[in-house]
Amino acid sequence: MCGIVGVVAYSPVNQTLYDALLLLQHRGQDSAGIVTEEASYLYTHKAPGLVQNVFHTRHMRELRGNMGIGHCRYPTAGSSFSEQEAQPFYVNAPFGIALGHNGNLTNGEELRQTLFKTGMRHINTNSDSEILLNVLALELERAVRDSETFNAQAIFTAMDAVHRRCRGAYAAVALIAGQGLVAFRDPYGIRPLVVGQQKTPEGMAWMVASESVALEALGFDVVRDVAPGETLFIARDGQFFSQTFDGPTQLMPCIFEYVYLARPDSTLDGALVYDTHVRMGAKLAEKIRSIPELNDIDVVIPIPDSSRPSAMELARVLKLPYREGYVKNRYVGRTFIMPGQALREKSVRRKLNPVGVEFKNKAVLLVDDSIVRGTTSKEIVQMARDAGARKVYFASASPPVRYPNVYGIDMPSQKELVAHQRSEDEIARVIGADVLIYQDMQALEDAVRESAPTLTEFETSCFTGHYVTGDIDAAYLKKLAQGRADAVKQKSLIEET
Repeated sequence: MCGIVGVVAYSPVNQTLYDALLLLQHRGQDSAGIVTEEASYLYTHKAPGLVQNVFHTRHMRELRGNMGIGHCRYPTAGSSFSEQEAQPFYVNAPFGIALGHNGNLTNGEELRQTLFKTGMRHINTNSDSEILLNVLALELERAVRDSETFNAQAIFTAMDAVHRRCRGAYAAVALIAGQGLVAFRDPYGIRPLVVGQQKTPEGMAWMVASESVALEALGFDVVRDVAPGETLFIARDGQFFSQTFDGPTQLMPCIFEYVYLARPDSTLDGALVYDTHVRMGAKLAEKIRSIPELNDIDVVIPIPDSSRPSAMELARVLKLPYREGYVKNRYVGRTFIMPGQALREKSVRRKLNPVGVEFKNKAVLLVDDSIVRGTTSKEIVQMARDAGARKVYFASASPPVRYPNVYGIDMPSQKELVAHQRSEDEIARVIGADVLIYQDMQALEDAVRESAPTLTEFETSCFTGHYVTGDIDAAYLKKLAQGRADAVKQKSLIEET
């Protein structure tokens, strides 16, 4: 997953892009980058690291212009530690195009080989985002040549071709030198993208971003979500154009966005993420109420931060005390993405510390948003026992994660998922819990639908193994696992450090 933002305004956008990336930092901590445009020149700065560490005053001064794009990255396809993978990417023809991408192309290797064999485009990195940029550049070049002019329709023609060629998940922003900003979303709308506007004395300014929180915090009014298969073109003078792919489209957003990825104060495709978390907690409470052996719970404790709304509502419905039993160190990254089991286990202990008084001689119910590898859960359960808990029950606000995500989340290989080929009782024994309770799949979907009744279908592959693009088979998953296995990541880490 990644965070993307694009702005077209009437004053310098460097600070706005920087602030937006700070608001989207939870979506990517591997690298950050900004590209701006002035008088058909593109100005770029990008590097590995957090947004506040990548950009300094001298960089901001160099990012001139009234329109630009920004990107913060978690690694998906491509090397986890290569500086060359930082986005936005750039090609110089036609016009000069920079692109930032959130998602993953499932036919990226096929597209790479086609571009190489035809000799039309050279790819410099292992990133599928660079492939997407080159496909867009190639199709835009053809569309402009055929129409003999550059205009919004040429962009839409090019994007129709991009949608036909590319499979997988992609929400993207592209900056075209001398022309304007292009933003687009794949035909299933798997990854989020929101557009907003801001009235200024000079005219209407526009922002497109991964989550609504980036728009709202910076004074932009949310207009709507970008539709599945829709392309927006915002000219440098502020004119706004849009068109939807003429092929099949269906909104099927990734349900894991609501479980874990998006900020709770964001609204995605009409659903307030915070509200979906509250509803998940209420539904989980009803399931727990039906399990007789859980009638001795003394206290409900969340695993900070994203499980708090679910845990609070669960405690309210069950009329149980709610307590903050763990203090979180906010400067440790997400553990299920870290390479190497030993590193993850150390990271969990550095990340969370128990408040002993909330555990001593109690039957505690721990609530988390999800369980991926089980590393964090196992360590957290042990911390509770070490702090004196009499019993430790563990509840997940989402169903078992049994399958890898191929649409832009760097989850482990399938064999490294704790729920892979294990029953819930077996998983409970692995993590050391007395009882493990998972949310039912139907309940999770209902929790999001109740927040946004217009949502009918979701991308749920990490829970169900159903991949909506229809192009994922055993061979693809096997190859994916080879690139995601711990041994491969550790080798990459050694070679790059």
